[in-house]
Amino acid sequence: MTMHVNRRALMLGGAAALSISAASARGRAMQVFLLGQCLIQHDLRAVAWRGAADFTALFSGADACFTDLETPIRGPNAGAVTRDPALLHLADPSVIDSLQALHIDLMATSNNHAFDVGTGGILDTMSALQARGVAFAGTGNDLAAAGAPGVLRSSRGTTALVAFATGKIREGGAATASRPGVNEVRRDAAGGLNEDDVARVLASIRSAAKRCDVVLAYDHNHYWEKNIEDVPAWQTALAHRCIDAGASCFVSHGAPVLQGIEIYKGRPIFYDLGNFMFQSPSHDNPYGPHLWQGLVAQLSIRNGQFVEARLIPVVLNPVGAGGENDLVTRGLPARAAAEQADEILGRLAELSRPFGTRIASAGRFGLIESAEQAG
Repeated sequence: MTMHVNRRALMLGGAAALSISAASARGRAMQVFLLGQCLIQHDLRAVAWRGAADFTALFSGADACFTDLETPIRGPNAGAVTRDPALLHLADPSVIDSLQALHIDLMATSNNHAFDVGTGGILDTMSALQARGVAFAGTGNDLAAAGAPGVLRSSRGTTALVAFATGKIREGGAATASRPGVNEVRRDAAGGLNEDDVARVLASIRSAAKRCDVVLAYDHNHYWEKNIEDVPAWQTALAHRCIDAGASCFVSHGAPVLQGIEIYKGRPIFYDLGNFMFQSPSHDNPYGPHLWQGLVAQLSIRNGQFVEARLIPVVLNPVGAGGENDLVTRGLPARAAAEQADEILGRLAELSRPFGTRIASAGRFGLIESAEQAG
């Protein structure tokens, strides 16, 4: 099976000690950071924003730092706009450089905006990521490539990403045996998931699990419930199947708000991590104040086994600096202050309660331990 591979080894600097928990430090636990989606539209390297230094230091010790790249990248192959121009996402390649400057090095490209400027936009995005050595998954030159894992290597091990999308992939945007596009898991006529598509995802997870230390299964979901904070029953079933196939973790975005967390067979499921960046050109917000919140999950995984997850609440600024820099400075993340962190973690605990998940409070972050660690 074809894999997108980033061969760049990460150097673990002094800041790594700040981000590795005491439990992880006793062994060679891999540190995997999971972020909310990044709807980034501008190069942020020359912009002063208050969270930049904190996150750069936090992520510098990561074996993998993952997000969803919620925009196509502008390039020579872009075609006509395929959606309402008011909701168009399109960014220069410099946004990838901005994310790399934060040590974000593993990205999903399977989302409903990948096709905003047609198949050419998908190809341009892939080319820009490949040119920068960024590991990614979820799109490809054909369906086999779109479904293949992206693999990131660090000095401690390998992390594989199997990425797909459920919902809102417009006609022409899905990969086929002869067409570039998104790795889509479709619904069938009865409303269930297409079993051929699910089988393709599970086969990719099994293949990755045989050769990689950590396997992330990623779903960008737009088959929402009426209350978008609710997790669809079909997604819970799919997440369980991904874990059963060998995924170390299941993670999702799509509904731009936080959803609950489940521990299934000792492995974490993050049904939605909300937003890490949200630079939408539209000022209309139908999702309420929770749009401007997200979560960074820092996973410790030792010898393929989940040890713990630190849950770091994130807040985004809904108002920019105004003038020509308004959108450039809007929707950027910072670590939540104590009171905000308490509110976010309290709400997350309620969202996770139906799954039997207990989130311990540890100052400005929450903690979920494996059953073995908790005992």
